[in-house]
Amino acid sequence: MSFEEVRNTIKEIYEKVNSESLDERDNLINILHAIQEYYGNYIPLEAAEVLKELTGKPLSKIYEVLTFYTMFSTNKRGKYVIRVCKSLPCHVTGGAAVLESLKDALEIDYGQTTQDGLFTLEESSCLGLCGVSPVMLINDEAYGNLTPEKVKEIIEEIKEKERSGVK
Repeated sequence: MSFEEVRNTIKEIYEKVNSESLDERDNLINILHAIQEYYGNYIPLEAAEVLKELTGKPLSKIYEVLTFYTMFSTNKRGKYVIRVCKSLPCHVTGGAAVLESLKDALEIDYGQTTQDGLFTLEESSCLGLCGVSPVMLINDEAYGNLTPEKVKEIIEEIKEKERSGVK
């Protein structure tokens, strides 16, 4: 995709989100969410350049937001982004075994994406679900009270859903 194509796409997204937004402070985050959704779980770096032109915000401000929030990524990610909680409550309730089970089932490590492009594994300092630890988030769905066996079942269910074409 050429820079001009990226520019036109980002401009369309910007205008749409900007016209729907009620709170100017949230615009950048809302626009970044929309861009990431459009591109399929990542934001091309060229988008920051285009947003600088459209918003008048310094490039440093756009990168600050883009890199601070773990929900945004400038790297292509899988269809399913798995965030594993690394907090103390998750660790003491079996989080390490759950993580090893995930790595084994996916055959990847943190920051990697499976060869089929389905899964990306990321770590999170806390998902705020300590009462059901250990926990992971797959896209926007939380899974708690995890065990190594439960993790493998969840991954297999998603793979089966993908093979069968079920949405």
